[in-house]
Amino acid sequence: MALYTTVHLHNVNPGHEQDYANWFDGDHQTELSRLRGFRGAQRFEVTKEQMMPDIPQPWRYMTIYDFDTETPEIDLPALAPLLANVRDLGWTATDTTERLYTYKLFGDWKSSPNHQKDQPLSGVSILFGNYVIGRYDEYQDWYENTHSIEVINVPGHVAMKRGELCDVQLEPKHYCPGDQLVLCAQQSDDLMFTMRDFSARARGVSPSGVAMKPRDQQAGSFARTVHYFKLCSGEQRWPGGIAYAGDMSVYEQND
Repeated sequence: MALYTTVHLHNVNPGHEQDYANWFDGDHQTELSRLRGFRGAQRFEVTKEQMMPDIPQPWRYMTIYDFDTETPEIDLPALAPLLANVRDLGWTATDTTERLYTYKLFGDWKSSPNHQKDQPLSGVSILFGNYVIGRYDEYQDWYENTHSIEVINVPGHVAMKRGELCDVQLEPKHYCPGDQLVLCAQQSDDLMFTMRDFSARARGVSPSGVAMKPRDQQAGSFARTVHYFKLCSGEQRWPGGIAYAGDMSVYEQND
């Protein structure tokens, strides 16, 4: 089997925020439980704190849908009609911002000692990134063996999973600005401190004395954006201690 993540970035029409939330935590979970390969879903809301404060944050909400399947071309598109139904109700904003991007993951969550498995996540950050053409292997080696470890050991950062854009994309399709996906999970009650220490470690000036290795600017493209979100849907436990919403009977405990 292989892991896939569909990221749904969206806004909700004013006055329907609670309608959408109730649907997500209620009927939608029942719908999702019937999908082949469905593994879990969680919904987040954008935070006021951002690592890249000067870039646009066009989405108030983000939902992450996880699948484990050998036939993504069959199983993944089944999510699209469910989202179309709520769009047809007029709850999803038709402001041209809605995006659906699907990635094939390189692996499941990779945790650090910061991860408190008996506690829920506070949020996640999502990076849409790219590698410099011709340096794919260097990019993957740097992220997997160096940078991922540096990032998830920053206080407040606890786990990471990565993937690359999948051939299977859901309707409505749009151009995706990032071939590479990086999801970083947080357990932090002071997100601004987490961001500041991340930046300080990257610049080699953290009071902790920890300095990240210089970024290989030739392998990792600067064509990237980072967006931070906080948990906003019901909390449940998921394998590895990651929090998800929905009916936990569809999951198997593996930690």
